[in-house]
Amino acid sequence: MSTSIRILLAILALALLAPPVAAASAPAVAVVDNMQAAYEGESNAHARYLAFAMQADREGYGEVASLFRAAARAEEVHARNHAAVLHRLGVIPVARVEGPVVRSTRENLIAAIEGETYERDRMYPEFIANARAAGNSNAVRTLSWAWEAEKDHAYLCAIALMNLDQLKGSQAVAYYVCPGCGHTMTKAQLANCPTCYTRKEKAERVV
Repeated sequence: MSTSIRILLAILALALLAPPVAAASAPAVAVVDNMQAAYEGESNAHARYLAFAMQADREGYGEVASLFRAAARAEEVHARNHAAVLHRLGVIPVARVEGPVVRSTRENLIAAIEGETYERDRMYPEFIANARAAGNSNAVRTLSWAWEAEKDHAYLCAIALMNLDQLKGSQAVAYYVCPGCGHTMTKAQLANCPTCYTRKEKAERVV
C-alpha cells in the first residue's frame, strides 16, 4: 500500500472518529430572525412616526405631533437595543426602511394603534417566549423592554384618538422618553422608569 493511500485512510479514520459539528438549534436561529424582524420593525416605526408628526403639525394637532415624536424616539431606542443584541450574536443588523404611508392624523392614529396593538399582543410575546426558550437573556431583556413601551404607545394613541376633536389647535406638549428602554410618559406620569429603573432625571424631554 502506497504512503499516499495510507495517509488518506488515516485522514478518513480521524474524520469518522471526530464528533459531529452541532447544527445551530432552531430556537437560536429563530432568535436571530426575530431580532432582525424587530430591528426592522422599530426602524420603520421611527420613520413612520416622524412623518405622522409632520402631518399632525400641518393639521394643527400640536399635542398629537408631540406624541408621535416621542413615540419615534422610543422606537429609535428599541432599534438601538435590538441592534446591540444582534451584534452580540455576531450578526450585522439590517433594516429595509420603506417610505411611510401618511394619511390624515385621525387615520394615522388608528394605524399607530393597530401597529402597537399587534406588537403588544402578538409579536413581542412570541419573540420573548422564543428568546426565553433559547436561553438568550439579552434578547429577552430588550424585547421585554420594547414590549412594555408599546403598551404605553397603544394607550397614549388611543387617548389621543378619543380626544382628537378637542386637540385641534393644540400646542406642542412635553413627553418624556426613557433613554434605556423607550418607556414613554407624560409630564404627570414622570417618575423613575418602572421598566429598566433609569432615574427620571435622565428621561429625555421630547416636544
